[in-house]
Amino acid sequence: MPPPPLLLLLLLAPLFLGPQDAGGAQTPNASAEGCQIIHPPWEGGIRYRGLTRDQVKAISFLPVDYEIEYVCRGEREVVGPKVRKCLANGSWTEMDTPSRCVRICSKSYLMLENGKVFLTGGDLPALDGARVDFRCDPDFHLAGVSRSTCSQGQWSSPKPHCQVTRPPHSERRAVYIGALFPMSGGWPGGQACQPAVEMALEDVNSRRDILPDYELKLIHHDSQCDPGQATKYLYELLYNDPIKIILMPGCSSVSTLVAEAARMWNLIVLSYGSSSPALSNRQRFPTFFRTHPSATLHNPTRVKLFEKWGWKKIATIQQTTEVFTSTLDDLEERVKEAGIEITFRQSFFSDPAVPVKNLKRQDARIIVGLFYETEARKVFCEVYKERLFGKKYVWFLIGWYADNWFKTYDPSINCTVDEMTEAVEGHITTEIVMLNPANTRSISNMTSQEFVEKLTKRLKRHPEETGGFQEAPLAYDAIWALALALNKTSGGGGHAGVRLEDFNYNNQTITDQIYRAMNSSSFEGVSGHVVFDASGSRMAWTLIEQLQGGSYKKIGYYDSTKDDLSWSKTDKWIGGSPPADQTLVIKTFRFLSQKLFISVSVLSSLGIVLAVVCLSFNIYNSHVRYIQNSQPTLNNLTAVGCSLALAAVFPLGLDGYHIGRNQFPFVCQARLWLLGLGFSLGYGSMFTKIWWVHTVFTKKEEKKEWRKTLEPWKLYATVGLLVGTDLLTLAVWQIVDPLHRTIETFAKEEPKEDIDVSILPQLEHCSSRKMNTWLGIFYGYKGLLLLLGIFLAYETKSVSTEKINDHRAVGMAIYNVAVLCLITAPVTMILSSQQDAAFAFASLAIVFSSYITLVVLFVPKMRRLITRGEWQSEAQDTMKTGSSTNNHEEEKSRLLEKENRELEKIIAEKEERVSELRRQLQSRQQLRARRPPPTPPGPSGGLPRGPPELPDRLSCDGSRVHLLYK
Repeated sequence: MPPPPLLLLLLLAPLFLGPQDAGGAQTPNASAEGCQIIHPPWEGGIRYRGLTRDQVKAISFLPVDYEIEYVCRGEREVVGPKVRKCLANGSWTEMDTPSRCVRICSKSYLMLENGKVFLTGGDLPALDGARVDFRCDPDFHLAGVSRSTCSQGQWSSPKPHCQVTRPPHSERRAVYIGALFPMSGGWPGGQACQPAVEMALEDVNSRRDILPDYELKLIHHDSQCDPGQATKYLYELLYNDPIKIILMPGCSSVSTLVAEAARMWNLIVLSYGSSSPALSNRQRFPTFFRTHPSATLHNPTRVKLFEKWGWKKIATIQQTTEVFTSTLDDLEERVKEAGIEITFRQSFFSDPAVPVKNLKRQDARIIVGLFYETEARKVFCEVYKERLFGKKYVWFLIGWYADNWFKTYDPSINCTVDEMTEAVEGHITTEIVMLNPANTRSISNMTSQEFVEKLTKRLKRHPEETGGFQEAPLAYDAIWALALALNKTSGGGGHAGVRLEDFNYNNQTITDQIYRAMNSSSFEGVSGHVVFDASGSRMAWTLIEQLQGGSYKKIGYYDSTKDDLSWSKTDKWIGGSPPADQTLVIKTFRFLSQKLFISVSVLSSLGIVLAVVCLSFNIYNSHVRYIQNSQPTLNNLTAVGCSLALAAVFPLGLDGYHIGRNQFPFVCQARLWLLGLGFSLGYGSMFTKIWWVHTVFTKKEEKKEWRKTLEPWKLYATVGLLVGTDLLTLAVWQIVDPLHRTIETFAKEEPKEDIDVSILPQLEHCSSRKMNTWLGIFYGYKGLLLLLGIFLAYETKSVSTEKINDHRAVGMAIYNVAVLCLITAPVTMILSSQQDAAFAFASLAIVFSSYITLVVLFVPKMRRLITRGEWQSEAQDTMKTGSSTNNHEEEKSRLLEKENRELEKIIAEKEERVSELRRQLQSRQQLRARRPPPTPPGPSGGLPRGPPELPDRLSCDGSRVHLLYK
């Protein structure tokens, strides 16, 4: 019956026999509704066309003409009607015949190569009670039991086969195989592989259907897995009789040497233990085959496991040999395609100490190790010393080491067995499936378990202590692959063949025929299905194992050709789950201490309130002469500037704790503009005052006229110039290189708990691409203003002027602001990575400088006006005090100026009087000169001759008058 077009639902249910017959068919009651649903047979089910599981459970009858189909599980067949149809009378068709699911025996027993099978007591397929008899064709004899009975899905005896009747050994011609078995060295695989090869030769030579006229013989040497030693034995095999028809090396390094030389001797090379990916190069190794799959077959399995456990970062450590280098190159390409990164790659020649330390330093977690068994012990001894094992680490190793490789005594390491066991616990191995997991019979009529038991008896030591025991099935199947290829070449398969005894090292024709026969090999071996790909490498499944409690446990299989991962869910992890591929880094931001932020914000808020009070006071009392003489407009600008600077404290303390990353650039702008404008207004107003005081009152003669009238617009223009310069600079900065959010990352911190995470502290900053350049411009410009302000305040400390009567207070404020700014700016740059300290220094400097400025400038004015009552009008003040509102020094200055003017008038009158006296003296002297000389006095005396001389004090040089003026 064709499959229904709708969804087919397979409902499996156990058979509970109540009022049912043995076939699971329930006798239904006739009903107008249709036929009653019947239950499926044991180990089977029923397909209900177009119905879901819930719908089937909800109904009891099916309509007329509705069809159901019986199906069975596993290796079972339906016996009885497979399809039933609902009749109009409410019954199903053929209800007299039950439908059952019965187990069938393997159909392979119904065919016999070179023989016939006779089935009795049953029908196809073979059911319980069926019996088969086997008969061979002429010239063949039966090897095995001639009769087998089917019972509960199993035949009573192994399937026999027909063998060609062989001639006696004395009449058979010998064909020689040259083999190199590594009995020691990096991989002592020959310890088990040589007995397996000898066992395979015995089995092949005993078969009458394979090479009936030939006998395979083995000539072998110990290569010690050393290319140098192998070179010696290779030439002994080649130059000494008899001629070898094929060469069988073991290790990859030895196989590389042999395969390169074999092409010159027209020899086929068949390896049982080589995994180097380089050997897949057909141009370099044109006659090479191997029953051991390429090591690259491990890589798809590794990648699959990486993906299964979600690992994106791995590290590798390898021994510097070609096989491992090429394998790692292939792995690197595969993980790159899968989006996985090899973060760290280490290699070593003989001492792995430094590479293992590097893995530890780089925090490698998922590590792929590629090295031979002897080096593996060295590596894990160093792993134990560096503590590179445990719940945080996973090691991937090659699976062809001996099962107890880590317990083997090795004088080259200084770690105990217990230490090694602890270091290797939990590691994963990927191993080519070298033993057929299904207990089916191979071409040699042996199951894989029978092969293991037979080989174990031939070994001298326990299998776990025998090198190459895992690869032994590959060596066994290699002989069978060779025997089948030679059999096909010699015409054993019914085709015209060649004489194998005619082979020599110059006969390429026979070599080509053997090559073609090997290339087309396909048979069931004890290692599984044997088939070669285009490069001569074996195709196989991959076995995944994990070391649990000191012994390897199978946890899955992987078929790379079908991308099929069979998982047994038996993996165990030291930490309870697969570890992370790297230390889980938790990014945490370092936020400002909220206690500090709130405390400084309260101080800043109080400062703003103080600034508003001072501003209000200054505006309210602007009519008072004392306030007018302090340039109140500039003081108002100072109060506004302090308010803006104090307001900058709030955005200065805002970070990711309060705002999102999208709002951060606006906060950065607010910090810059509030602080920049606050400084320009506050400090600029004070600087303007002190600048004009110094300009006007420190040069008396040149600025004499300026003292009388100080025009306010000049002061305002100076402040406007300073503020405009800042506005222009800030605008250019924000247009050309605006501030944005940047992240500073610190060194990772380990948490106190024993968890596989690390803390990565981060700190948010406001920055721009040319931040240092802009800061240099601002700090340089502002620093010069601060230093110049300090100088001017010092120069004008003794100046007294009525026009700006608070310049000494301004100077004191400038001292404090300059010192705080010059100290805080470099300190905050140094402490920029310490958010609390940097904020504390910057914000407290702003707060203190603002407080000091407001207190120094405004509190004395408030005190003066409150204590003296000078907030009243000028007339009231005169009536109460009888004096002006000027202070003592101003009054004294006016009195001195008045006295000076009076003295100038007196001096002018005296000068006129002196001039008049000079004119009178000159006229008298002229009259005396015209008179005759007087008569000299007599002895009795008389008047003296000539006019009398004036005393010195009456000399008219005017010097005393000038001295008085001075």
